[in-house]
Amino acid sequence: AYNIHVNGVLHCRVRYSQLLGLHEQLRKEYGANVVPAFPPKKIFTLTPAEVEQRREQLEKYMQAVRQDPTLGGSETFNSFLRRAQQETQQIPTEEVVLEVLLSNGQKVKVTILTSDQTEDVLEAVASKLDLPDDLVGYFSLFLVRETKDGGFSFVRKLQEFELPYVSVTSLHNPEFRIILRKSYWDSSYDDDVMEHRVGLNLLYAQTVSDIEHGWILVNKEQHRQLKSLQEKVSKKEFIRLAQTLKYYGYLKFDPCVTDFPEKGCHVVVSAGNNELNFQVRLPSEQIKEGSFKVTRMRCWRVTSSVPMSNGPAGSSPGKSEVKLELAFEYLMSKDRLQWVTITSPQAIMLSICLQSMVDELMVKKSGGSIRKMFRRRVNGALRRSDSQQAVKSPPLLDSPDASREPMAKLSSKLTSVSLRGISHSSSANDVAANDFHGNYAFEGIGDEDL
Repeated sequence: AYNIHVNGVLHCRVRYSQLLGLHEQLRKEYGANVVPAFPPKKIFTLTPAEVEQRREQLEKYMQAVRQDPTLGGSETFNSFLRRAQQETQQIPTEEVVLEVLLSNGQKVKVTILTSDQTEDVLEAVASKLDLPDDLVGYFSLFLVRETKDGGFSFVRKLQEFELPYVSVTSLHNPEFRIILRKSYWDSSYDDDVMEHRVGLNLLYAQTVSDIEHGWILVNKEQHRQLKSLQEKVSKKEFIRLAQTLKYYGYLKFDPCVTDFPEKGCHVVVSAGNNELNFQVRLPSEQIKEGSFKVTRMRCWRVTSSVPMSNGPAGSSPGKSEVKLELAFEYLMSKDRLQWVTITSPQAIMLSICLQSMVDELMVKKSGGSIRKMFRRRVNGALRRSDSQQAVKSPPLLDSPDASREPMAKLSSKLTSVSLRGISHSSSANDVAANDFHGNYAFEGIGDEDL
């Protein structure tokens, strides 16, 4: 069997024959010219060298399928990964109670099936809270790790190829929890959410929590005003004031290490307002702050090195074993691109944030809306209304510089699928072109952006 690691964590174990079955199903649905080539069957027993060659070919195949917008987003591919996850963790399909946290620590208990996918669970939480259908798309479920000080650290946004119950229980660690938070960056969307009582309450709870955790910066006078609005229970006014504060709507990450402006600098990274904000402690102990705009990132990549041992199915790689890096190529000035690397266990989450910022920018640019019309259950099955789907990302554009390889935009949802381990390379130059997320928000950059 092959271990499939998704974003550095063991997702499932599958046999060659299961992957071949998936390939044949994809070919039947989408045609042989769309689906990448599959490693051929062999009549005789494979030599160790051939076994390794097949593993590499299967890894490339899975990555190619995932990176194709049609195949990677298909129900065939996602349901294959969900079934395999459930079989690997040996969790039978049954009714269970799953606890989902809100930002204020309140626990929402929902009765779901162990085989329910992320969207089913999100729908169940929304239904329990009486959140209207057209606001569900503004929220997402996140896997977080509780910290000793009562806060939490983001692991990732839960995706459609996983079963939230299985994902959280297979970690065998009570520190891992699922939390509901807003999942958009532009605070003008707050107006849509605040139109409804439940949306307003969720947004208010998240804002209060982010201020308490020190994620949003508040001076004494602002603190006094916020306290007064809280006492009057003026939730909308409280949020309006918070919107004017520094780091409102940002996600704050755990302290990590960067090579900018020099190697080995300790940094606290925050993502929001279409940028990554760096608070860097230089070797001289001086603190410097600066921001990298997502529109000026030409591309980025995540690399992970996964331990080679085949631990028990439920074991999750420890922080010390998996090294994750996010590197982005940044337009420092009109004619100078430079690579900046962040080494952090949260590199996957950082990449997902960058991709969702770009997606949101592009939707806005094309006049679309992020308001998704969610569907009610019909005969126990989810029905999505197609009347007002979020606008799809525009087609890929070639890289602006003809001398470079054209960049393929990878799906943010699977930054790295690995059947054993990904390149240990630390240099940005020796990674294949298809390991990059090409950033199509960069294509439209003009002089005024500089």
